[in-house]
Amino acid sequence: MQIDFHHAVTYVAARAAAFDHPEAEKIAYCAQYVDDAVKTGVITFQNKAMYERICSAHKTLDYRNMEELANHRVWLPCHFLPGNDGKPADQNPEQQFVERVICVKDSPVAQDMIAACIRNRHKPYGLHRLGITLHTYADTWAHQGFAGINNEINDIRDLKDMSGMELKPQDMLARFFGKIFSRVAAKLVGDVLPLGHGAALCFPDLPYLQWSYQNSRGQTVFRDNPLDFVEAADSMCRVMKQYRAGTPGAPMTGLDTSYRTLVGKLFEKFTDEEGEDRHARWLEAIREGEFPFGPVNLDYDPDGRKSWKHLALGTSKDAAEYPWNPAFLTSDWKYFHDALLDHRFTLIHDILPTYNICAA
Repeated sequence: MQIDFHHAVTYVAARAAAFDHPEAEKIAYCAQYVDDAVKTGVITFQNKAMYERICSAHKTLDYRNMEELANHRVWLPCHFLPGNDGKPADQNPEQQFVERVICVKDSPVAQDMIAACIRNRHKPYGLHRLGITLHTYADTWAHQGFAGINNEINDIRDLKDMSGMELKPQDMLARFFGKIFSRVAAKLVGDVLPLGHGAALCFPDLPYLQWSYQNSRGQTVFRDNPLDFVEAADSMCRVMKQYRAGTPGAPMTGLDTSYRTLVGKLFEKFTDEEGEDRHARWLEAIREGEFPFGPVNLDYDPDGRKSWKHLALGTSKDAAEYPWNPAFLTSDWKYFHDALLDHRFTLIHDILPTYNICAA
């Protein structure tokens, strides 16, 4: 999924779950920032204080995508949540590791992740962790059937657009690489494609697309993104209601009819190929008051003067040292990274081992 879903749709689902604007804005910022937090390392302050941050994504052609350790620490816990073939922790004991880590929508692993998030909602970064959790949860719909590791299990063929949008994989690759698209570039893409849904390009992320492919087992898979994305938004709303009540797993309703109908309509209406373009149209719909919560000015700045990083450090640029401000300790940027560390540790060290999945 891309910024239109992770930011705008997460915000809409949060408002539908009765979060107010500041809370929903914070949740949605974190949900999208998972895709934008690509830097890691120690932040050093002029008074010699230090803070270590971790990343939750790598750029498409980042060399770290070739490293198995990075895949285990980033793609598995944040984007391609292992699904254990959709079975509970006490089942499926003989299945191989690679099969276990294939992403499954709304899996028992995902439910355990949500329960852990809700149990820690009293933390100062509780809402930040909820946003991170919702990103990972939503991606189980888009990334189902793929694994966040470099493995032939992700090899697919016969990728087809079934919705009449005339999206052609070869043309999309050429647009992505521009003038450098060549046999050399194609070889590089081929090396990276076994990671996640690389071979499926952006097809899993386009809310309006119906498409098909043949997986590594030779099975033909049909995907209906509009249906899946509405289901994901509905499930996210249900999870956020559980969070507000502090009752993981409790029966809750999702989006009401007015929200569900409008969300589905906009998924099919906004057919721009670029996520940023669709995001702008979602923000316009929110600003124009198309949703029951009324008109709201919503924006997202990951790396500019209005970004959380700039507000926390006084600049969004990298620096050898940053001026110390006591407010850093309670800044949203720090809380995001605190929550990300908690999220990753809980999944890798507490939850996945119960499914006999060992990730670094």
